[in-house]
Amino acid sequence: MAWSGQGAAEALKNTKAKLVSEVCIDGLAVLQMVKHCNESLPVMVAGSLLGLDKEGTLEITHSFPCPSENPEGEGANEGIDGQEFQMEMMKMLREVNVDNNCVGWYQSMYLGSFYTNTLIENQFSYQDNLSDNSVVILYDPIQTSNGTLTLKAFRLTQAFMERNRRGDNGFIRPSEILEELPVRIRNPGLLNALVYDVTQGPGGADCTFDRLDLGGRPYLEKNLEFLCAWVDDLAAEHQKFQQHARAVAKQRQERLRWLARRRHENEERRLDGEPPLPERPDPGMFRAQGGPPRLESLLIANQINTYCAQVNRFTGAAYSKLYLAGSLHKDT
Repeated sequence: MAWSGQGAAEALKNTKAKLVSEVCIDGLAVLQMVKHCNESLPVMVAGSLLGLDKEGTLEITHSFPCPSENPEGEGANEGIDGQEFQMEMMKMLREVNVDNNCVGWYQSMYLGSFYTNTLIENQFSYQDNLSDNSVVILYDPIQTSNGTLTLKAFRLTQAFMERNRRGDNGFIRPSEILEELPVRIRNPGLLNALVYDVTQGPGGADCTFDRLDLGGRPYLEKNLEFLCAWVDDLAAEHQKFQQHARAVAKQRQERLRWLARRRHENEERRLDGEPPLPERPDPGMFRAQGGPPRLESLLIANQINTYCAQVNRFTGAAYSKLYLAGSLHKDT
């Protein structure tokens, strides 16, 4: 769902705003994203974010879903109808005095899997055409169902933006592709008072029973399964680079053999009194071998790092609960 508002994009692109350092989301916008992503499971979906960047903080006040034409559930490729729906929706929100300034987009993910070329291309389109402060909000309904709200904000780094604009296929550290911004959820005062009465007030309900859940094996197995799949993808990318290296080495050997034959031929021509032939090959004889794109392997490395961090975080909490349960079992 790349950004399509050309007129607004040119106006915003000419104004260089200070880069935001955090993202503040209204509780209403969070509920809108959560409702859309949960109702669309198992399909991964996407939508638009509306708000304003103010004094180094990106304030997101509203969001709305965008229709997806991809039945496989990638949740990011939008056709012309989706772009027209986005523009019409923003016009209608402006008529009812709702913030209609697009500041990014959101997308659902499955167990932290989001490092894809599609996400990078869409985010680059937003930051290049709209504003450097455009962000993508990623929501994981599967991890959230286990008791932990998984809501992350990312944007492309300035170093990666400059490289991508130049079409540079050089190496960049995987950690320098996307940068994560802290997310803060803001609620109105009346809602905060209601939450306090429900949880902390007289007769309040304790809603933290998920911390006692010991059945984390399926979650861990899924993470390890996806981790193994991404490691296989990284091995496949490594084979592509090995094939490229072999092709370059083969071309270098052919060039050396051709040069040796040409020098031998020139030596014979010199003995026969004939002028030597040029020892530089024609431009089209040995064409430079274009290397495979590096972005895919860098994204795979980032995704593997994400899965390792999730496994480490989950197993740390699971071991603590298991030791606690074992101690209680011994006491009884």
